[in-house]
Amino acid sequence: MTTVNASADALQDAAKNDLRSADAKARDEFRHPQQTLRFFGIEPDMTVVEIWPGGGWYTDILYPLLSDDGEYIAAHFFIDEESGGYYKKSLANFKQKAMAGGPYEGVTITTFHPQKALDIAPQGSADAVLTFRNIHNWYMGGERDAVVSAFSSFYKALKPGGTLGVVEHQLPEGAADEDMKSSGYMKKSFVIDAAKAAGFELVADSAVNANPLDTADHPRGVWTLPPSLRLGEEDQDKYMAIGESNRMTLKFVKPE
Repeated sequence: MTTVNASADALQDAAKNDLRSADAKARDEFRHPQQTLRFFGIEPDMTVVEIWPGGGWYTDILYPLLSDDGEYIAAHFFIDEESGGYYKKSLANFKQKAMAGGPYEGVTITTFHPQKALDIAPQGSADAVLTFRNIHNWYMGGERDAVVSAFSSFYKALKPGGTLGVVEHQLPEGAADEDMKSSGYMKKSFVIDAAKAAGFELVADSAVNANPLDTADHPRGVWTLPPSLRLGEEDQDKYMAIGESNRMTLKFVKPE
């Protein structure tokens, strides 16, 4: 397996840009965006689709990185009558940022849902599709079929030779499969098998987002840990000392 490095200077500049708040930059300690994007081989002239960018934590890096010579596509939440308030508010706020004069002015916004909205970009147009800590949501909503459907959508959007970059909370292989339904953690073997079922090949596996202090066995699942801290002040020092979750970081390709 191989790793392709992106331009260190371009990534450093994007990670330091003024769109990013001090709080966002403080989380680089746990999310390692420069190292992660470098591992995925992201270059400034690429067409990159980010799946479910939420409030734009990674957008604040990717949009400046790609805006001159490449293209950033935000495949945001699909909204229908079943969508909760969080999803509606998140999409509305993101669209506000994309309006004239906003920080993401002119950005391309599509929508994604693993069963209801699968056209994230024109077929065969993307150099890379990136998903950060989303797979557990698709699994909890539709189990394996939903995850394979999601990966198949990404496969369709990518050029031959294109990259699928995955970061996800990692459940130990010895844990019960049942734990994936509610904990927010996924087994690496499951994610790899689902991607392969959609046609992808695994080319590299990085420990850049690993956290050996995380046992993935917490009262409120991954949301027990920061930044969520769902237990409030209960054992907060303990969970702050653990830090954010242990995460797999996987690079797949669509075969030529």
